[in-house]
Amino acid sequence: MLLAIDVGNTHTVLGIYNGERLVADWRMASLTHRTVDENWLTIKSFCSDASIPLAEIDGVGISSVVPDLTDVFESLARKYFKAEPVTVTASLDLGMRVLYTDPAAVGADRLCNAIAGFRKYGGPLVVIDFGTATTFDVIAASGDYLGGVITLGLDSTASELHRRAAKLPKIELRFPPSVIGKETEASMQSGVMFGTVDAVEGIIRRIAAELGEKPKVIATGGLSGIIAAHTKVIQACEPSLVLDGVRLIYERVKRNTG
Repeated sequence: MLLAIDVGNTHTVLGIYNGERLVADWRMASLTHRTVDENWLTIKSFCSDASIPLAEIDGVGISSVVPDLTDVFESLARKYFKAEPVTVTASLDLGMRVLYTDPAAVGADRLCNAIAGFRKYGGPLVVIDFGTATTFDVIAASGDYLGGVITLGLDSTASELHRRAAKLPKIELRFPPSVIGKETEASMQSGVMFGTVDAVEGIIRRIAAELGEKPKVIATGGLSGIIAAHTKVIQACEPSLVLDGVRLIYERVKRNTG
């Protein structure tokens, strides 16, 4: 079994794979003050609740955009699973050319999304990840990673509105009944939610124009399903895409290193 770890700025997602099958996954806050032992106890509790024998986990793959937590989970893999983790970076043999000016600057989660998305859907492809930031990753028909777009995520946008304007409240991230809001909360929801839909459709239109062909578009992240329900641009939602990418990269690295 493989423990796949996706460390994001806000949440860390853990997944257990038995071969290609994701048998269980959990989400916890990404807290940099947690020690190796504290994170181990959390994982141990998760696995116990899911009746997953810890002794059967013999591999650990890590995608992380939080350097302090990268070190924590690498140490955890070595201490408690007696396994040398595979930590995703552009320097690995990914089976995909990364055509960024500085490949090392591409987030591990974006690489995982690209690898897993292309494996399942082929290209040209755009993967939209609705997380702390909303990212658009573009993969060519050839399988090359071309680059993408980064903008504020939905929660980040709503939080900034509340933080910067004293009279603007915190809002629930849901679509209001109409674009024209009759109260402040509904007006903010309209701007954040419908604004995100229009941004997605506009950016995809521009990407398609640059590519010279219409790409497939898939989405991942906790809010992907909510946005996908309000636009025809997104063709499918893949909630475990980063974890799937961790698994695929882990398997490739282990296969190539014997």
